[in-house]
Amino acid sequence: MPPKAKITKDMVIDAAFEIARKTGAENINARTVSKKLNCSTQPVMYHFSTIEELKKAAYAKSDSYHTAYLMNIGKQQEDVLLEIGFNYIRFAIEEPHLFRFIFQSGFAIENSLPEMINSEELTPIISVFQKTMDMCIEKTKEIFLTLAMFVHGYASIVSNNSLEYDEELIKVHLKQVYTGAILAAQYTSAQIPKEKQDTGQSGFSL
Repeated sequence: MPPKAKITKDMVIDAAFEIARKTGAENINARTVSKKLNCSTQPVMYHFSTIEELKKAAYAKSDSYHTAYLMNIGKQQEDVLLEIGFNYIRFAIEEPHLFRFIFQSGFAIENSLPEMINSEELTPIISVFQKTMDMCIEKTKEIFLTLAMFVHGYASIVSNNSLEYDEELIKVHLKQVYTGAILAAQYTSAQIPKEKQDTGQSGFSL
């Protein structure tokens, strides 16, 4: 009789990820993962002493999958934020269980908007956008944050089955918010004295 295939840690994480993707992260447990791997619960608990640790590992894989999905964009960098924004909403439609796991489960590392906007993962996106818009980094982040809050709200509504999906309407709304955020940032800059712009002061505080 041939020996049984060894169950690796990555196999356990992949199985938990697939469960989160298909039926929701709340269904990740030793029994469901072992069933998916066609093994006993022993290998699962060997690699992860608690289900909480396994869920954190599955979350990290889900987060990486989400980032790759967002960055699957065209070559026209002037529309990079619009494309990423649309991918964000489309992800919530195509992967509702993963969307809720990533953003509504409490496993996120960032605990505030400043932490999110200054995270290492967003640096390349914001840098590209800053070069395209030819704005200071503070204004670039303001525009990005406005668009991010809009797409997250839109995606959350859609993922919870409260809004019918209309691709063309979503694109229209994204364009309106994007354009409005740019105009607002430009208007605010025009109202700030030159000396404050040079020192990076925005003229208001959060």
